[in-house]
Amino acid sequence: MKQAPFKKIIKKLREHHGTPASPKTCDPFEMILWENVAYLVDDTKRGKSFDELGSRVGLEPIDIFRASKADLDQITGLDQRSARLKEAALIALNEFGGDLNASLKLPTAKAIRALRQFPGIGDPGAEKILLFTKTVPVLALDSNGLRVMLRLGFGDEKKTYTASYKSVRDAVVDQCGDDCDPLIEAHQLLRQHGKTICKTTKPRCELCPVESLCVYYAIH
Repeated sequence: MKQAPFKKIIKKLREHHGTPASPKTCDPFEMILWENVAYLVDDTKRGKSFDELGSRVGLEPIDIFRASKADLDQITGLDQRSARLKEAALIALNEFGGDLNASLKLPTAKAIRALRQFPGIGDPGAEKILLFTKTVPVLALDSNGLRVMLRLGFGDEKKTYTASYKSVRDAVVDQCGDDCDPLIEAHQLLRQHGKTICKTTKPRCELCPVESLCVYYAIH
């Protein structure tokens, strides 16, 4: 089955799901807090925890550093989450002087290595920060988006998540262009599609707007 053009897929997903809302934050440190403030919750609950962190403590590295463990525990609900926020604040203060924006100006590989110092941030998370801050036009994917792309025939399922991710990225890189805005939209649409329709188990193929373009559907 011939692979469909990436832009055609995104157009169909937009027509089905609608234009996604703007990201909650595009600040690099706030994005790290967003990833670490809650665990295994949906976006609504994560958003509530993030907003509470902002109102009760603040979202700057120095705010997190000065916050009491009791306050952070109440917001995150988990001791481990509080520890991760403290760790992120210390890294931001000690390694970046409290301002991550300078790290974004590094060559891409070095910027990714710098961002990977933070808890919960691997290569995909670092690329998402570079994309959402409009620093590098790269198709960053979460696990939902990666699953969708693999099923549509981009790249191959490998033995490790990292290898699968790289395979998909290499397969689509020539179609990504150099504008961050459509890639941010693509990230969000692919994530939404993976969460609501193209699920890990029992995907809802009968509702899928790209069913006719899907390699996974064609062979199942």
